[in-house]
Amino acid sequence: MKLRRVIADGRLELQSLGPDGSWAPAPDPSVLGGPVFDPAWELAAAQRHHGLAGCVLPFQPASFRDFMLYEDHAIDAARGLVRRFHPAQSRAAETVEKLTRKPFPLFKPKPLFYRQPIYYMSNHLSFVPSGAPVAFPSYSTALDFELELGFVLKAPLFNASSAEAVDAVGAFVVVNDFSARDVQRAEMATGLGPQKAKHFVSSMSAVAVTADEILPILESLSGSVTINGRTVSTVSSAGPQWTIGDMLAHASRDEKLYPGELFATGTLPGGSGMETGHWLRPGDRITLSIEQVGEISHQITS
Repeated sequence: MKLRRVIADGRLELQSLGPDGSWAPAPDPSVLGGPVFDPAWELAAAQRHHGLAGCVLPFQPASFRDFMLYEDHAIDAARGLVRRFHPAQSRAAETVEKLTRKPFPLFKPKPLFYRQPIYYMSNHLSFVPSGAPVAFPSYSTALDFELELGFVLKAPLFNASSAEAVDAVGAFVVVNDFSARDVQRAEMATGLGPQKAKHFVSSMSAVAVTADEILPILESLSGSVTINGRTVSTVSSAGPQWTIGDMLAHASRDEKLYPGELFATGTLPGGSGMETGHWLRPGDRITLSIEQVGEISHQITS
């Protein structure tokens, strides 16, 4: 079932898409986590988003944990980062890879990636819907995108098993984790993870799709990145290091998770400009899509 929110008669209304292609009030708002924020605050946020994008978020996230599930993304992103900021070292690493026919060792994820799901927490209040214009941060010259699969909890979790965790997933969305890569390099070197490199804005699709439609095909989803009308990359959800059940079970260890919290898989391989060399520039129109889930589109401004 596809779900969206609209502003109707001065209030937020959750709607579902019927078989005839028409939208009608949704029968069960709890699938997206139910009420979390003060209604007046949430309506004001939705009105602001509608003014920017002509639509609103399908739900306002209560938090945002962004994982990194894909080894291929981690390796190719490291290659791309070195290629842009350290071209001499990039050429040397490329030579080593040609000789060994293996990824350069420093491009591989850290050992913890292989022992447990890893994630960082970002700014859940900076989400905007598809269609909103996105400006370069004033402190960055290296704006990037990240095409990710997101999902929201419909039920609480605490010390959950993987199976229990999957049962608590309510719906899926497309997530874009915008990144200021030049700033991220310095912040990550502190050992505290990204801050201003990530927190300025994130985005999600205007429509959510209930879990019953996506879970059976979770690792066979395909998607694409289009910039200025040209497809520059295709992606697949196949081959994660960890399942979403593993992700949630790990996150819920001695920590209560609540309905309305948003999680993301991290970038699907090939889903960032850092990997493909297609960095964003002012004036670009970028569209990120995952088939059967949705899409996000933004105009990049200076």
